[in-house]
Amino acid sequence: MIGSIRGRVISKQPPALVIECGGIGYEVETPMSTFFSLPAVGKDVFLSIHMVVREDAQNLYGFATEQERALFRQLLKISGVGARMGLAILSGMSVTEFHRCVEYEDAAMLVKVPGVGKKTAERLIIEMRDRIDRTVATTINVAGAEGASDARSEAFNALLSLGYKPVEITRLLGKLEGDSLTAEDMIRQALRRAAK
Repeated sequence: MIGSIRGRVISKQPPALVIECGGIGYEVETPMSTFFSLPAVGKDVFLSIHMVVREDAQNLYGFATEQERALFRQLLKISGVGARMGLAILSGMSVTEFHRCVEYEDAAMLVKVPGVGKKTAERLIIEMRDRIDRTVATTINVAGAEGASDARSEAFNALLSLGYKPVEITRLLGKLEGDSLTAEDMIRQALRRAAK
């Protein structure tokens, strides 16, 4: 199985690109979130890959971040969700936005993604809820690529060690932002919210 590709971008035509690696051109489909972050033709690129092997095809799906690939793999495990829909979901929203849709049971937001109907959105919310609880700590690093502060990350880890679930912590921390807030301030405010 192919887990990643590093090579030169030979061509780009949304949503696919061709990456030359060792003299072989690999055709890779990506969500638009990854496609828009690709370098120009002729430049080097590195993508995490998910490979799907079927009787009639071998398809490569590329992702700029490990979080996108992890969510894509979780989506493929849901009945009625294929690679096409997984790419559409990741093209329509970030990993964090998808997790928030599931957390707040926001089916209306999911229905805005092309190809996702009301029943599919409800199934995504129900089936992804438990999976997100188990994987959110690794797939959404609060201090990761989203640019959150060290204080926020420290508060997240402290609440995690207190026994709160990652999805619950994300809700409790909510939109607490600002350079003036220390980790202790964030923890206090989150605990006050939890007590209500």
